[in-house]
Amino acid sequence: MVNRYGLRGGWRTGALLVAVVMGAPLLSATPAAAVHGAVPGDFNGDGYRDAVLPAPGADVAGKRGAGAVVVLYGSKSGLSTSRRATITQNTAGVPGTAEPDDGFGGATATADLNRDGYADLVVSAPYEDTARGEDAGLVTVLWGSKKGLTSGSDLPATTPGRYYGLDVAALSTGPGAAKTEVLVAGYEGSMRFVEPFSRGGTYGAAVENHNTASVGSVALDDFDHDGFPDEVVVSVRMNGPSSGDVYVNPVYGGAQQMGNGLIAATGDINGDGYADLVVGDPDDPGNAGGNGALGGRVLLWYGSAHGIARDMRPVQLTQNTSGVPGASEKEDNFGGALTVADLNRDGLADIVVGSPREDTDKRDAGMVTVIPGRRTGALGGGAYAFTQDTAGIPGGDETEDSFGTTVAVGDINRDGKPELVISAAGENNSTGAVWVLPGGTNGPTSKGSSMITAPSVGFPQEYGTLLGGNGLLGAI
Repeated sequence: MVNRYGLRGGWRTGALLVAVVMGAPLLSATPAAAVHGAVPGDFNGDGYRDAVLPAPGADVAGKRGAGAVVVLYGSKSGLSTSRRATITQNTAGVPGTAEPDDGFGGATATADLNRDGYADLVVSAPYEDTARGEDAGLVTVLWGSKKGLTSGSDLPATTPGRYYGLDVAALSTGPGAAKTEVLVAGYEGSMRFVEPFSRGGTYGAAVENHNTASVGSVALDDFDHDGFPDEVVVSVRMNGPSSGDVYVNPVYGGAQQMGNGLIAATGDINGDGYADLVVGDPDDPGNAGGNGALGGRVLLWYGSAHGIARDMRPVQLTQNTSGVPGASEKEDNFGGALTVADLNRDGLADIVVGSPREDTDKRDAGMVTVIPGRRTGALGGGAYAFTQDTAGIPGGDETEDSFGTTVAVGDINRDGKPELVISAAGENNSTGAVWVLPGGTNGPTSKGSSMITAPSVGFPQEYGTLLGGNGLLGAI
């Protein structure tokens, strides 16, 4: 059987597909789960960032697929599975109750929302049944403290709808800078929550955006460097183009006219002080001359003093781009996972791309590619890749592991060299696994990397835990 995330298990099937009829999207009964995982954050204020391992397929108290989030606490020696907290909707202080197929941990995001010096964790349960209806979805803030994540409060949707929390984004850059904000994706559009946030569950304002329905991915950053966050929403697939439409500040304009995708990330790739928008478009072209690229692609729009114009032509990166390892092949799904971070500490953000359906010597084993940022010239030079067959990485390539399901970056041991965190949702009959690659002088290295399995963090079930998250696997 295939679960609702598109992997083996007991949940009902579904694909994230949309057809447009008379301008209105018709949505599948069960969409894919969220596409992002949270970056590590210092939830207990000890100076070390803590890793977030969502497990949206985890069984809780006999409730199949209720979902959980595991936090591994960082230290000078890195991560240890013995220093962990497992949080579910049955955890004291967390809103809701663990129920079958809630998918708690479907999407996660990190930011210090109430500016108390502790990172907070935003967690969604996109299939939670609420008073708003079946599969309405729920989004919870778990508040950081000296004891870690010990209490939570809701960020409620204000109108009926389904799958609220397919993705979440959070941004807090400190007093006097960009406003603190949370952005939530759902089938009725997106919800924006702005500061001030409090541990008691209050927030400054909640703003609905119904101008862009069927939102599957969201991101926040400052593309014009005016001190206020710009919002990115990416729709689920539409009829015609591959992937979905990409909107920057969607209330004020239409979609980007050149390019589309399914997942968005941001960072300053060329070091000019303006955040740039990176979008993963993992689909093959739907027809001759159509959108997309064979094997998938990544699109890059550079920020500027004027932001990102709707008619701006993006830079396209594929596995056929000069310097990028591998080759573009059908259904590689290059761009199926995405994050942007400065891995080699040169002041330029690098693009980390998952290709979870990449064939190595095994079908759909998966690969992760790092494309370094550049101040000038074409991107692609100096790119490098990891698979489970890379020397030093535990385990080995196996059919349908989907190494590169999700990717995240953060400095966990406070040595100034950020670690790269990679998941493979298909590992071990879809129980999933997560790899932590140590930061090195020139970026992450496979030497000394570690593998975290679902049983090692307390999930004994035989399939479907999805440790590390499911990314876009239910859609691609």
